[in-house]
Amino acid sequence: MSQFIYGIDFGTTNSALVILDTTTNTIVKLFTTPSLLFFPEPKNPREEITFSIGNEAIERYVENRRRGRFMKSIKKVLPNKSFIDTRIGAKSYKAEDLVSLILIHLKKQADDFLGENITTAVIGRPVVFDENPEKDALAQERLSKAARIAGFTDFYFQMEPIGAAFTYERQIKKEELVLVADFGGGTSDFSLMRLNPKAVHQADRGADMIAQGGVYIGGDSLDSDIMWHKGTMHFGRGVKEEITPGKLIDLPMSYFQNICSWEKMNFLDTLRMRTSISKSYGFSGKNYKVKNLLTLIEDNLGYVLFKQIEKSKMDLTHHDETTFEFNQNEIDFKESITIADFEKEIINKNLDKIEEYLLGFLEKYQISQQDIDVVFMTGGTSMVRPLKNIFIKQFGEDKIKSGDNFNSVAMGLAYSYKVVSAGVQF
Repeated sequence: MSQFIYGIDFGTTNSALVILDTTTNTIVKLFTTPSLLFFPEPKNPREEITFSIGNEAIERYVENRRRGRFMKSIKKVLPNKSFIDTRIGAKSYKAEDLVSLILIHLKKQADDFLGENITTAVIGRPVVFDENPEKDALAQERLSKAARIAGFTDFYFQMEPIGAAFTYERQIKKEELVLVADFGGGTSDFSLMRLNPKAVHQADRGADMIAQGGVYIGGDSLDSDIMWHKGTMHFGRGVKEEITPGKLIDLPMSYFQNICSWEKMNFLDTLRMRTSISKSYGFSGKNYKVKNLLTLIEDNLGYVLFKQIEKSKMDLTHHDETTFEFNQNEIDFKESITIADFEKEIINKNLDKIEEYLLGFLEKYQISQQDIDVVFMTGGTSMVRPLKNIFIKQFGEDKIKSGDNFNSVAMGLAYSYKVVSAGVQF
């Protein structure tokens, strides 16, 4: 058996693989990639399917003038019972097939680095893939199948915030009661754990795990909020169409609900939906905003648009005002966003849900804010200021800590190998 194992954090936005030397319990190497796939349009139905992953997927997407299938937030498909498969060229891909492509990509880099085939891994999962237990179980089953397809024969699942906790434990000098808040692209997960630097090599940590939970809200949810409040009006929300002479009605709300999330936007890219939007364009008196919607779908501009939304969101991490601006293929608009508007008008409902869940979580396990020594915030979405302000308000700024927002989970998953391989369940 090899002395090396992998810790894998398959994320909604980014994925990471860490190589751990089990003889020294040290990290050897880290590999990361954006969780993106691109399949260029085949020139004929029988052509062999090719694809690109991560940053190369972005490059190929641009080189191919955005023609083809560009996929992001693939992790969010895992609990979706209605997703059976998707056909690309002559081949059908199930959810596990798509996920396995990213796992294979990371595994190959790590195997090539070590010069051997590693088949053992600790794989992260959110506390909740979905709040429906049946869908949650389906997601883990699909992730298991993806791991097997990728070549892993011995693998264990670990909650992502627990992974982050094991990473933070290596930074502390004394025992602490720590609330780990892991904010990713798809979920917000919490774990309450007693950490002790003297316990980092212990296999049985079951008594240290006090509580865990989560809510299905993440960075993608906040991006959708920005799109709804600052983007959809430029694609026809508020425009009326006259299907029956003399009777004006609003355009179907489904148009705008679907363009507010990346995975749903693909639902509009069908002949039926494009025909429906084309008719709405005519019935609206050829309103330019409805034309923008057609262009967005037909020219496959969703990824470019959501990158601008993400940029605006991250700008507000450091600035009190930013501009959400889009100028592509005759779609041209500019919207100012202040940090106050962002917090109070745009993402306020999702912030309220997260805070409500947090307070319920503490009440359920009879833990007061004063009992907690440290709140360790991790994940890319943890940098969103209004979200961080919730925790400052509840626990005080001195208790808020952070580390490597993008890789702490993967490192901790690897560190937890002794625990999960010993059969200790939290």
